[in-house]
Order: sequence, then structure tokens, then C-alpha cells
Amino acid sequence: MNILLINHYAGSKYHGMEYRPYYLAREWVRMGHAVKILASSESHVRSVNPDLGSQDQLDELIDGINFTWLKTPRYSGNGVGRVWNIFCFIFKVIVRSKKIVNNFKPDLVIASSTYPMDIFPAKYIAKCAKAKLIFEVHDLWPLTLIEVGGMSRRHPFVALIQYSENYAYKHSDIVVSMLPLVREYMESHGMAPSKLKIVQNGIDLSAEVEELDSKLINQLLEIKEQGYSIVGYTGSHGIANALDILLDVAKIMSAEPVKFFMVGNGPEKNRLRARIESEQIKNIFSIDAIPKAQIPSLLTYFDIVYIGWHRQPLYRFGIAPNKLMDYMLAAKPVLHAVDAGNDPVAEAQCGITVPPQDTSAIAEGINKMLRLSKSELNLMGGRGREFVIKNHNYQSLAKSFIESCS
Repeated sequence: MNILLINHYAGSKYHGMEYRPYYLAREWVRMGHAVKILASSESHVRSVNPDLGSQDQLDELIDGINFTWLKTPRYSGNGVGRVWNIFCFIFKVIVRSKKIVNNFKPDLVIASSTYPMDIFPAKYIAKCAKAKLIFEVHDLWPLTLIEVGGMSRRHPFVALIQYSENYAYKHSDIVVSMLPLVREYMESHGMAPSKLKIVQNGIDLSAEVEELDSKLINQLLEIKEQGYSIVGYTGSHGIANALDILLDVAKIMSAEPVKFFMVGNGPEKNRLRARIESEQIKNIFSIDAIPKAQIPSLLTYFDIVYIGWHRQPLYRFGIAPNKLMDYMLAAKPVLHAVDAGNDPVAEAQCGITVPPQDTSAIAEGINKMLRLSKSELNLMGGRGREFVIKNHNYQSLAKSFIESCS
């Protein structure tokens, strides 16, 4: 079968996030399918964007996957530049639609760009190729922009996204969602009940593991030798990650024998660092992003791993964070600050869940975990690893995805 995946932000193990399209596609190739991924040359979530030079398109074979990178304008932030980048990508996919149909002849066409406007070229390609059309939902747009971003429902861009989302639910053959509790919402926007399939986020069991930089190892070991426990966060530093709360927790735990590490990059990184410096929060360390292959090694030095959220009604539809899968695979006990429709940490019994944006509850949760014995923490982490291997490995998820589309 020939599978065309349209994902504006798709990455790979060489480019960084987002990884899901790459991991699914790699498994599909191993299953004997041919896969082409159409992606933008510019993405704010990748560590490294492909270099197209003066070319308008770059075709690249990565682990058996045919990537086609389409050149789009550079942008920063979530303003007009990003919107223009989106429209440029969609336009270039439309321009290439007939060529894709004639040369690749897809049997499955998957629209999967977070924003739903890629459904229009995907629908056209699927119709011309007589292929099945799949709409994959990462986040609920425009609801995320309204409830998290504070945009008005009357905003023209929001209205366009709403029209696109409704169109996708109505015209797709199958709707695949990473969020587990979306049925009622999607049906209210025109989706037939039989269309919905849930294929949540996953982890790569075959990922390469690299050792950490010796300077960082020495820093971590020195802290351990001084008798401190380490609470760590790895991942994006954005507004949604609620890292200001972690800084507040570090401040109120300044007299406790615990140090905090925040590892990663993102739009909030510099502001958070400035806050650490100006408020002289001595027990928290801000570390730049490291290669994904080094994350498992880093996690071995953490006693507890942290993931926090804002209190948002949007999370009633469920959550599916990548970093939580990494934490669980590393067999680390998790302190989870969330109020959502689902809670993988509670389900796997691999940590403690506390209310979000509650510094006292988070600090109390950390102290409660640190009072546990080493063996108790290991058992807790082990349950998480067992859970994620059983339920969230990409080999099984890729198979489920294809079976859902049959």
C-alpha cells in the first residue's frame, strides 16, 4: 500500500520533533508499505530544519521513508509569520497534487498537520487517486486557540479553522485521534460515530541511547554526592508547560535537600532563565536542550521526573504528552500536576498526581515521593515502564493505525 502523510511539522531522528509521523512511517515501511511524507522546510518545533538552499523542494530518503520538504518562509512565534508559513505550505501541496497522484499513486492520504486546513489538498489528492482519506487529530483546533490562546470565535482565522475542522470530520473516511475522550465533541461538529479511531502517542523501543556530555554528568554527580535528590523536567519550554509553577515550587523548597533541573528549549526559555537569575532561585538549573538520544541517560540521574499543566477546560478531552512516555520508558517515578479527562500516571500507578498550578500540593507531592524508599520508587517507575511498553510502543500503534483504516 502507498501511504501519503501530509504533516507540516513532521521531523525525524535527525531533525527532531515532531517524531510521531517518522516513527509511524518507519514502522509502516517495515510492514512493507511505501510511505511519502510531505512537510514544510520550516518548523518551530524542530531542533534542525532541512537546508533546501535555493531549491523549492528537497526529496530525501530517511530510513526507507520518502520525505518531500517544501520550502516555506521562516517565522518565529505564533503571529502573522506563522500563519503565512501555513498558507504557503498548503498552497505548495495543492500545486503538486496532480504530480503526487500520478507519480506516487497513494492508497491512503493522511492529513495530520495539527491545524486542519491541510484537509483540502488531502481531500483533492484522495479523490483524484481514489484513495481513502484519513484525518489525524493532534490537538483540537480551533478550540485550543480559543480556550488556551484566548482568541475570539469571531476572529477570521478561527472561523477558517472551524470551517476546516467541520469539513474534515464530514468528508474524511476515518478520523484518528491521539486524544482519547473526543467522541462527543467531534460528533457535535459533524463526525459520524463510526469514523472515530483512537491511536494515542507512543515511544520507540529501538531508539539509540547516547551518553551525556561529561560536564553535565559531573554536575549531576556532584549534586548527588552532596546528598541532594534531583527532580527533573525535560522537554519544551512553552507557556503550556507551566514551568513558572516549577520555579515557584523550587523557591518554597529552597531549604529542602532537593535540586531541580529543567532541560530543553522553547519560546519561554530566556524569560524563565531571567526569572531564575533575578529572583536568585539557587536550587534550580536551566540546561539547554540535548539530543533526544541522550535523554534516557539524563533521566537515570533524576530521582523524580516532573510534568505539569495549567488548569484548562480543554484537557477534559484527554492528554497524550510525548515527554510522559519518555519518563515512563525510563522507569522513573512521575510527579504529575494535572486535571484532565485521563491520567496515564494514575492508570499505570507510576507516580503521584496532584492538582495543577498548586505549588503547595506539588511540593507536598515531591516530599511524599522522596520519603519513599529506593525500592518503592523503583517499583513505581517499573510499573510505568511496563505500562508504556505494553500500550504505547510504535510497532503496535502503527499496526493499529493501519487496521483502523481498513
